[in-house]
Amino acid sequence: MEIITPHTPYAGPLKGAILDWAGTAVDYGCLGPAAVFVDVFKKFRVEVTIDEARQFMGLMKKDHIRCMLNLPGIRKRWEAAHKSAPEESDVDALYRETEPMMVSAIHRHGELIPGLLETVAEMRGMGMKIGSCTGYTTPMMAVLVPLSKRQGYVPDAVKCSTDVPRGRPHPWMCYLNAIEMDIYPMSALVKIGDTISDIQEGLNAGMWTIGLTQSGNELGLSREAAEALPESVLNEKLKGIEKRFRDAGAHYTAKGIWECLPIIDDINRWLANGEQPL
Repeated sequence: MEIITPHTPYAGPLKGAILDWAGTAVDYGCLGPAAVFVDVFKKFRVEVTIDEARQFMGLMKKDHIRCMLNLPGIRKRWEAAHKSAPEESDVDALYRETEPMMVSAIHRHGELIPGLLETVAEMRGMGMKIGSCTGYTTPMMAVLVPLSKRQGYVPDAVKCSTDVPRGRPHPWMCYLNAIEMDIYPMSALVKIGDTISDIQEGLNAGMWTIGLTQSGNELGLSREAAEALPESVLNEKLKGIEKRFRDAGAHYTAKGIWECLPIIDDINRWLANGEQPL
């Protein structure tokens, strides 16, 4: 039996990783959710840009809608279209349209990101468990989990925004993962995600964090579109994303899940030397 001594820093190695879903494990470019928000607002006669839709990716979907409505530009367009400021009832109405459309988008954008299965297999070979969390809701995950299982990806724990009182950046989903996987302390876990809210969530939970710059929401391009960019243009975009992640407190950045194994080794070295994520 492992003896827990509260005042002794954990000295490693990592016991688990908690992965985000869209943009991290599936849906290269996080294309599905962003398009849904654009289409939902269009149903309510309000045009929003894809960049506006992406600003709050990773949050619980109702929180995402609420934050979009608080953007000055969208708020102004809403008032012009509806002759009144958006209210909580409007958030509810938008969300009712969002959920079925998001489920449909998951069917179209559920392909695993290249390198995921190989990376997960290597982590498991190191004795790590694989958790997961998302801004998606229970009905959405009821589609995505079996879809991913058919492709060979089966995390040890799956928690979503409707499993907790509040979604990201609160740490509750990470805590539920840790409980289900029986991992303690939180410094024995690394959070891997592609949004600022992923980083904030991991930090708030007391975990190591890795921000993914190319495969996810911040770049917002399919694999083919990303790889078609001139190398200098892609690198410049990734450099800006990396800075945003670093400014948010990320311990590490990587282009995608396929680059994370050397980082796991590096974190293990830090832990062995007595370093902690906080």
